[in-house]
Formats: sequence, C-alpha cells, structure tokens
Amino acid sequence: MKAKKRFVKDLLVGEEVDDLFSVKFKKPPRQYSKGFMFEARVSDRTGQINVKFWGSSNEEEVKKAYELVKMDEVLRVRGLVSEYREVLEIGVSADKGGMLSPVAQTEYRIEDFVGSSSKDIAQMMTALDSFISQVEDPMLKSLLSSFFSNDDFVERFRSAPASISIHANWIGGLLEHTLNVLQICDLYSRIYPGMDRDLLLAGAVLHDIGKVEEYRTTTSIDETVDGMLRGHLTIGAEMVTKACDSIPGFPENLKLKLAHMVLSHHCRPEFGSPKAPMFPEAMAVYLADDADSRIEQYVRAKEEAQTEDLFVYSKRLGSIYLG
Repeated sequence: MKAKKRFVKDLLVGEEVDDLFSVKFKKPPRQYSKGFMFEARVSDRTGQINVKFWGSSNEEEVKKAYELVKMDEVLRVRGLVSEYREVLEIGVSADKGGMLSPVAQTEYRIEDFVGSSSKDIAQMMTALDSFISQVEDPMLKSLLSSFFSNDDFVERFRSAPASISIHANWIGGLLEHTLNVLQICDLYSRIYPGMDRDLLLAGAVLHDIGKVEEYRTTTSIDETVDGMLRGHLTIGAEMVTKACDSIPGFPENLKLKLAHMVLSHHCRPEFGSPKAPMFPEAMAVYLADDADSRIEQYVRAKEEAQTEDLFVYSKRLGSIYLG
C-alpha cells in the first residue's frame, strides 16, 4: 500500500511530483502545436489541481493514455508543477519521463483522498440525539423521528460531508456542522427566550438535510446530478415537506415554517436562497449556519498557513491576521 508523500496544498511551482491523486473529471484529447494533449482534474483530501498530459503526434497513443484515466479512481501522476494564469497545475510530458498510471484499490489509503472528522462520530450522534430528545412538540418530535429512527438515513447522515471544499469537507462533516449549528441555536434560545425553542432546534437539525442527496463520496467528494440541478436547499425542503405530509394532522403552517427555514438558511439569492429569513427562528438558523462555516474557514486558514508573515490572503475570506 502506497501512502501519499505530497498533498495538493503543499505543492510548489517547479517541483517534480510523483504521487497519487483521485480523478474528478477529464476532458477529451485535442490537438496542440506539437501533437495531442488532454486535461484532467485530480484531488486529494487537501484540494484539487489540474493535470495536463502533453503527448506526441500519435493520436492513438494519446487516446490510450486518456482511457487509463477513469473517474473516481486513483492515478499515479509523475510530472512537473507549474503555474498557468496564477493557478497551479501539473504538466505530464511523456517525452520527459512523465506518467499517468492507474492504481489498484489495494494500493492506496482512502483517508489520503477523503478525510474524516477529527471528532468521534458516535459521540456526536449521541449529542445530536440528545438535542432531538429535548423537542417537546409532538408533531416536531414525530417529524424528527421519521428521519432519525431510520437506520439507513442515519448511516447516510452521519457519514456525509458538509461540502466539497469550503468547510467540513470530510466524512462526518455534515453531522459535525449540524451539531455546531444546534449548539449555537441552543445558545440563541437562552439569550432570546421569546423564540420557539422546539421550532428552532428542529430547523437546526433539518437545515442541511438535503446534503445526504446532494453529495456522494468515493475517492473524492462530488455533487450528484440532483445536487447539481437542484441543490441541497431545494432537495431538503422537499424532503421535509414530504415527511410532514406523511404525518397525520401535521399543521400546514408549521410545515411552511420548516420549509422556509431550510430554503432561507443561505439568506440571499446569490447563495441559493429564494427567500431571506422572515421570522426569528429562521434568522437564527441562518446566522448559526453562516457563523459555523465562516469561523471554521478562518481557523483552518490560520492552521494551514505556511508563512512567517503576519497576514495570509484567502480568495474567499480576504486578509487573515496570524499574529
């Protein structure tokens, strides 16, 4: 079994790399000035990078190399790290010893490509169940039970990531993020006792439920077709609505509130929400969700910074002070 030596986040311009990467997608061969080439995008648990295979004028030979590159499988990539339009990539030139070679499942460690939560998943699940048990409203209790008494759903929920790359992008990430949002909302309910605590907790539990359908995890985290076309807010709102409809006598207004909390928890249309939060509990879930995502990004940026400077720059977050 081969352990990775260099991860995407550590690669430097000019470095010769000979390591393992998971294939996320590829583009068919095309002609260039010296022959034929193709591109692929590969990843590990730290990020993604483009690979460009520069082949000869023998089109069939390049096509054979292209066919060895298969989605969701692991490749040994030997080439040179360069920069194109301020983005790192790996150039693989066959005439300079470059190589793309498939790697058998028995020859790599899945944890090199998809990380797992550093927290104990069973303990987090117990903590989430504890919050669910605090919900007193019988209808909301039945709704949550319809999901979390289903063993198949629970297994999918506890192993799902919270994102592909932005935050909690690891096995158990959805559970970890949901529990963080619950804990923040629990605090909000104590500061603002006028809110409906049962509704708030239920909304916090269910806000990202669509991610069990939005993502799939193999040797990398990818979006499903449903995730690409609809996204987890729409998927989640539908899941919640259907579950409410399956419970006899479930109040229509309560169903609408829950669907709204799922649909509005990104707050703005450019982030996927068709509606902004319209009542206190919906606003609280949005703020808790946003806070957990943003703070985690800042913490990780500081932890992963490789500089002696006082600041590090992130395209997503801007300048981050390391002092």
